[in-house]
Amino acid sequence: MRVSVPELLWYGNTTATLELPDDWDVTVHPMRGARAPALSAAEIAEAIADPIGSPPLSLLARGKGRVVIVFDDMTRPTPVDLLGPIVVDELLRAGVDEDDITFVCGLGSHGALTQHELRKKVGSGILERFRVFNHNCYENCVDVGTTSFGTPVAINREVMAADLKIGLGCVTAHAQVGFSGGGKIIFPGVAHIDSIAHYHVDVEAQAPHTTGLAKFDENVLRFNIEEAAGLAGLDFKIDVLVNERGETTHVFAGAFLPAHAEAVGLAKEHYATDPRPQGNDIMVANAFCKPNEMAIAVLVGLLGLKDMDGTVVVLANAPEGQVVHYLLGRFGTDHGGRQYPISALPPELDLIIQAPHLDKTFGDWFANPEVITWSTGWDQTLGLLRERHGPGAKVGVVPNATMAYHRFD
Repeated sequence: MRVSVPELLWYGNTTATLELPDDWDVTVHPMRGARAPALSAAEIAEAIADPIGSPPLSLLARGKGRVVIVFDDMTRPTPVDLLGPIVVDELLRAGVDEDDITFVCGLGSHGALTQHELRKKVGSGILERFRVFNHNCYENCVDVGTTSFGTPVAINREVMAADLKIGLGCVTAHAQVGFSGGGKIIFPGVAHIDSIAHYHVDVEAQAPHTTGLAKFDENVLRFNIEEAAGLAGLDFKIDVLVNERGETTHVFAGAFLPAHAEAVGLAKEHYATDPRPQGNDIMVANAFCKPNEMAIAVLVGLLGLKDMDGTVVVLANAPEGQVVHYLLGRFGTDHGGRQYPISALPPELDLIIQAPHLDKTFGDWFANPEVITWSTGWDQTLGLLRERHGPGAKVGVVPNATMAYHRFD
């Protein structure tokens, strides 16, 4: 059987073909919104001009001096090259001076983007007209208050100096806060490392049962994010949903709380796998939209196995390697960021990671990367699978395992 999956979102958005034995029972598990049609630039602009719970940007921006546009990094498929010019046009029509508009990449505790990456993300036109800054989670942050969960909130100085704060991001299933988007662009997007560490460690410890993949409604981390973004004064947020090729299919713009609530309401259906995989001997989890955070796909794969027992294959074609993560990553032979290691792989898990651009640090988010079997191509991966599984193996393939989730209700 031949199965096609997307790959290389930022490098041509191409397709990989997987040849699977005809005597295996193979099912593909796309997310329900996989084939949703992409919006045109005009349709995106129309959605932004008709916001949720907020006046239009053209009114919000009137009389404002400095404006900051915060956007997410290369671990998200947000098309800032499409959204940015639309927002800029609204601001200029409102009378904002072009020199008073800056862009800040909300990296959280991820590593900075190079100019090459920024051109992919925001487009050459934005880079040539406006100052585009990387957030530095260790420097130049200002205190804005403390949440009811005890998190001291310190936010990027450039962001806090603005009279109008706009966020650009996307909503995806998220392994901790349930669904990303909303106020997350500000917190932890442009927060200080002390704030980020408290949020990830201390706040989650207050109610860990409320957190996890697609667990949103009572999520303590989400509540903390929303308080922090409110303290920072996020004025306007634009969130998108994407299809199987990472193309924008829906836009939710406006006040960040109601806009995010509407976006998540649709995302719960849009990103759910259909059919839901269960009882498989092998799960192939393709880390398409976030191959540089391929660890997310491991969980999605594991949840589709029979009794959590079998083989998970993660396809992680990431030419840039895994994202630098100052909170979770390893920065020496036996040490790392404040939350390193975030987890250890179950030693009984049979995990194969296919990484054509493999490097020695590829598995360093885990405390025990030595339990991983590495492959650099599908022929090698298939050979490993044939050694472990015979005829009749039940196989599930998730084409977007860093965006999708399995709905159990």
